[in-house]
Amino acid sequence: MQQPVLVIGAGQAGLAAGFYLRKAGASFVIVDAGRRIGDSWRARYDSLTLFTPRQFSTLPGLEFIGNRELYPDRDEFAEYLETYAARFSLPVRLGHLVARLVQLDDGAFEATFQNGETIKADDVIVATGGFQVPIIPELVRRFGGEVLQLTTATYRNPHHLPDGPVLIIGDGASGRDIAIECRKLQSVILAAGGPRKLFPERLLGKSIWWWLNLAGVLRAPADSWIGRRLKSADAFPDRGNGNTSLAKRGVRLASRLVDASGDEARFADGSSANVRTVIWAVGYRDDSSWLQVPGGTDQNGTFLHREGVSPVKGLYFVGRPWQRNRASALIMGAGPDAEQIVAQLLGRRQEAAAR
Repeated sequence: MQQPVLVIGAGQAGLAAGFYLRKAGASFVIVDAGRRIGDSWRARYDSLTLFTPRQFSTLPGLEFIGNRELYPDRDEFAEYLETYAARFSLPVRLGHLVARLVQLDDGAFEATFQNGETIKADDVIVATGGFQVPIIPELVRRFGGEVLQLTTATYRNPHHLPDGPVLIIGDGASGRDIAIECRKLQSVILAAGGPRKLFPERLLGKSIWWWLNLAGVLRAPADSWIGRRLKSADAFPDRGNGNTSLAKRGVRLASRLVDASGDEARFADGSSANVRTVIWAVGYRDDSSWLQVPGGTDQNGTFLHREGVSPVKGLYFVGRPWQRNRASALIMGAGPDAEQIVAQLLGRRQEAAAR
């Protein structure tokens, strides 16, 4: 008798996988560490809005209520996820943090949760997302104790910061958004790693995402010419946070941070600045320490897969950045990627049952 599919993570990727498993009539359970569905979004900084407008921020089978052209905030999307799970009666077990996943001698998997419970499964879909542990470079040790240091995971809003200059390291979408809101109360320096490419938010009256989706750019395979160009550029929409806009708002744009001492930050162009707060916004890394399955990760702890299929039989992924294409890291890509993975998983089960 086959055991239920175990889906780890009840974010957009895990719920999308649940939708297709439910649609196929498969037995499954979704586990999540949070107390509520959507807590991973509620834990982000207060002013966070999604990368894409509502029309491109939906999961299969349920529209996002509201203006299709505007960007939902973190709480709206968290509520959408809760509504989604309830609408399709998805079996989610909250408060279940996976501490360890191993593969047994018979090929099945056993997950041990932080509360000591265990569950066995013949197939596992890892849907833990690509934003797990903030990257904190070694330079963090160079600043003195008088400097408050935060990450995009621990920063909430500018009202919680002490008086004094704020240095934000990393000029991605989050770094730029945080720089703009902090500038309302403090002087702000934004340190970039190199030239940043932004594309227009709208073109001929329509969202740039509409055009990219229409042209098929977002569905281009990761190893295609277009995919490689997109990955290299790592561009995102200019929503009023381009370099010119930042400068007009009084944000000082600095070159790459190369050293620090006490409260002094030193940059690649030879300039320096004294700061009171540092916010690290240089990206995230995976926490794969719980995945104790040989062949599931490489020697650096990176999840191993090809388009979401692990070399380990019965192990799958959904929601990995560039899992299949640029859309894979966006809400709009969760559904298509989940549909493909669930089809492969169930297809393999049917083949095994027919033997």
